[in-house]
Amino acid sequence: MAKLIGNKKNIAVFISGRGSNLKYLIINSKIKKSLFKVCLVVSNNPKAIGLKYAKKSKIKYYIVKYKNSNNLETKLLKLIKKFKIEVICLAGFMKILSKNFIRNFSGEIINIHPSLLPKFKGLNTFNRVLKAKEKITGCTVHYVNEKLDNGRAIIKKRVWINKKDSPENLRKKVQIEEHKAYSIAIRKIYNIA
Repeated sequence: MAKLIGNKKNIAVFISGRGSNLKYLIINSKIKKSLFKVCLVVSNNPKAIGLKYAKKSKIKYYIVKYKNSNNLETKLLKLIKKFKIEVICLAGFMKILSKNFIRNFSGEIINIHPSLLPKFKGLNTFNRVLKAKEKITGCTVHYVNEKLDNGRAIIKKRVWINKKDSPENLRKKVQIEEHKAYSIAIRKIYNIA
């Protein structure tokens, strides 16, 4: 685990859609005692609603097209080096990073998943949680490794499931916890209580 010494850590946030976790990372980065600064946003979707948060906060953002992923990831690694990024936060990024990318980035890559991993890896989480008649679900911030949703957990936040919950309602409840969890996870990476 890395240790926090001195200045704020530069983070990049990778998104594909709404960007609600990006929004809260930006908000939390502006708190006086924050440990990090959002320096870069990357999206594979030029229509991602979350890009408006980067624009509003004057954060550099880049749209990437995954046609030739090897070439693209080489460019991304150079971009990340240019911005001195130490942590990459995957926040609803709907592309899988290659083994090569993961191995060649010298910092930490973390992801937030809307379940209590290792349960319900992958997509359509809330439908599957409800179909399985789970009583508790939540979210997990974890380190990214070469297997999907498989890295060591940094933090988990739990949410009780109501019998009347729909997938959409459950998503909203879990997102409330997600918005807190990412910033706490960054503190944990740097051993700050």
